Amino acid sequence: MSESDTIFALSSGPPPAGVAIVRMSGSGVRFGLETLIDSMPEPRRASLRSIGRRGTEPIDRGLVLFFPGPASFTGEDMAELHLHGGRAVVAAVLAELGRLPGFRPAEAGEFTRRAFGNERMDLTQVEGLADLVLAETEAQRRQAYGQAAGRLGALYESWREQLVRARALLEAELDFAEEEDVPGSVSERAWAEVAALVREIANHMADKRGERLREGADVVVLGAPNAGKSSLVNAIARRDVAIVTTEPGTTRDTIEVHLNLDGFPATLVDTAGLREAEGAVEREGVKRARARAEHADIRLWLSDLTGPEETPPALARSAIRVGTKVDRIDSAGERSQLAARFDVLISAVTGEGVNDLLTMIGARLRAEFAPGESLLITRERHRVALAGAVEAMRAALAVDGRPLELRAEDLRRAGDAIGRITGRIDVEDLLDVIFGDFCIGK
Repeated sequence: MSESDTIFALSSGPPPAGVAIVRMSGSGVRFGLETLIDSMPEPRRASLRSIGRRGTEPIDRGLVLFFPGPASFTGEDMAELHLHGGRAVVAAVLAELGRLPGFRPAEAGEFTRRAFGNERMDLTQVEGLADLVLAETEAQRRQAYGQAAGRLGALYESWREQLVRARALLEAELDFAEEEDVPGSVSERAWAEVAALVREIANHMADKRGERLREGADVVVLGAPNAGKSSLVNAIARRDVAIVTTEPGTTRDTIEVHLNLDGFPATLVDTAGLREAEGAVEREGVKRARARAEHADIRLWLSDLTGPEETPPALARSAIRVGTKVDRIDSAGERSQLAARFDVLISAVTGEGVNDLLTMIGARLRAEFAPGESLLITRERHRVALAGAVEAMRAALAVDGRPLELRAEDLRRAGDAIGRITGRIDVEDLLDVIFGDFCIGK
């Protein structure tokens, strides 16, 4: 693989489809277009052309767009062929491109990697673009779009620039202390700015909504055996994802269903019934249920309305109290009394109350995870780099008798740590991991 090659790929969905889009990028794009179409199109203007090697029968007739570099997505010359989306059409065009000298099929994420290499994007934008392609809910789309647009990268770059300015003040005091226009207390201003930056970054790191929004919140279903947990999960999933029987302890392991609740991603987790388990397998299931519940974002505690009244365990504190099997309660008076004890009454058989429960969960997700206008950390690597930057800045701020030169070096380390997030400094070993998540043609 060479960066001097001209790359091409099908960038739309697999055929057959109404329209197929083939992209090219590299120094040979003009040659490729001159070979495959009758005349070069005007830059950035869709032109209808016959597509196929000159002197032969055309493969197709479609729209052609040419984007001269460096003002293109990759920073190189680019082109798009908008074809009819039949398998034979796409295969023939890709075969023709593959015959051209210096042309080869693109690797996964190679278009975006070239955009990064040509400084058209920073790494946070690259990651935002990947998240935008994979977004399944409206909240994920909004967060990914903001990151792909460069907002998060701009925040981190502003922090790096503040550290550069602080180092410049220290260097001024070190190198020009005798000059009249450089006051001797100039470093005090630098330390005040660094201390304020530490507080700002610490507050940014304390907010974990971005990562939860990207990965999805855990909604764990808890309760005694036969409380109706698996029935509820099946009713919400609208398919049989969990085994339901009258035998207590049927669910032995956690079962997950991915949902879009009010625009927020969530994973609904069915768990083993919490009781004194009789066998080793069931004991392991109960252990896993407790472990998953301890780290859950939202807990549902289910109680069988037809059974004896129970006291939820400490694990169910702050949980949404759900009364199940309400279809078996005929008395309006009894229903009214039960409604006072529970947040919602449901029946997995008739569907009564299930939508109310989903609305309640969605409201909690919106209240806890809606980002608003905040710029949030979306990946663990961001958090690790920021933690390293804060550690270096706190070392620089420590009044421990070290010379100013060493404290300035701490600030350089802090700036480099932040620079790694956007890809300005020493990230070559990360690139294969980041771009490996992309699809071909992006």
